Amino acid sequence: MRLREFAVDLETPLSTAKGDIERREGFLVAVDAAGETGVGEATPLPGWTESLGDCRDALADLAEGDAAADADSVSALEDGTLADAPAARHAVSLAVADARARAADRPLAASLATDSHTSLPVNATLGDDGPEATVEAAEAAVELGYDCLKLKVGARDPTDDVARLRAVREAVGPDVSLRADANAAWDRWTADRFLDSVEELGLDLDYLEQPLPADELDGHAVLRRLHDTPIALDESLAAVPPQRALASNAADVLVCKPMALGGPDRVRDLAARARDAGVDVVVTTTIDAVVARLGALHVAASLPGERAHGLATASLLDADLAADPAPVREGRMRVPEGPGLGIDVSALFS
Repeated sequence: MRLREFAVDLETPLSTAKGDIERREGFLVAVDAAGETGVGEATPLPGWTESLGDCRDALADLAEGDAAADADSVSALEDGTLADAPAARHAVSLAVADARARAADRPLAASLATDSHTSLPVNATLGDDGPEATVEAAEAAVELGYDCLKLKVGARDPTDDVARLRAVREAVGPDVSLRADANAAWDRWTADRFLDSVEELGLDLDYLEQPLPADELDGHAVLRRLHDTPIALDESLAAVPPQRALASNAADVLVCKPMALGGPDRVRDLAARARDAGVDVVVTTTIDAVVARLGALHVAASLPGERAHGLATASLLDADLAADPAPVREGRMRVPEGPGLGIDVSALFS
């Protein structure tokens, strides 16, 4: 196993429910498995995963221990040093999956599912500016080919957020999907007010993402019962076991971050459980570098359905580790056709 530490800056700080993100630091991991070398990425984000220091320690322990010799079987690591380190586990899991796909001479998505997609729609994410600036950003995104827009809400009075959504809906028309992400900013009364207004105006949201604090599964379940607008859970998946979130009937959609869940295999397992429960899945990133973004794209492409995913995050970085082989074009990302992730491992470690 080889490790490479890296850091990439964001173009501008990104505000989230867990604080501002200005820089992403992490590790590239190269693993030999199935006669090939695969690459993975661990870019921890406290609040979602272990800390950078804990991730470093977990990977170093693995590289020095006996488990490194058994890298062809991620299951052998489940009870070892990576049990409480999802970002580190993501790197190893992705690297092994990449190596196996390279050995089979197939793209990773095709090695995960025989009916994988070759391209996927992705959503554009708009900030929390006022109505005029939000409309300008929405129109620019639609001009670029996006047909799904996600607006940040929750930083102002719900009445103002409804006005922003209404202005965007009037500007882009009925054929563009709109999502709203509150980043756990509201209590149930505030979320009720917002949803009442949205539904009275017929703004037709694709879903409202994480309106309530992450551990309030019962509150999200109540919102689902009282309103027609689908509810999506994101932060909750880092705060409670995903199986508990499913069992609570708190979501119509799970927003799955492979880095936070611990790897592509865990995303696919959760997606299968969600599908059995009648819950949809959207794959997104933790503002990762190119290797993890590609991994998320391949995982999303291996899932059934063609809902827009939250993978258009490369533009948030000031620079990256390598050229992106899957840029967004006309609101879609095409899965690289080469074996594995579709990126040159040797160039990443040169």
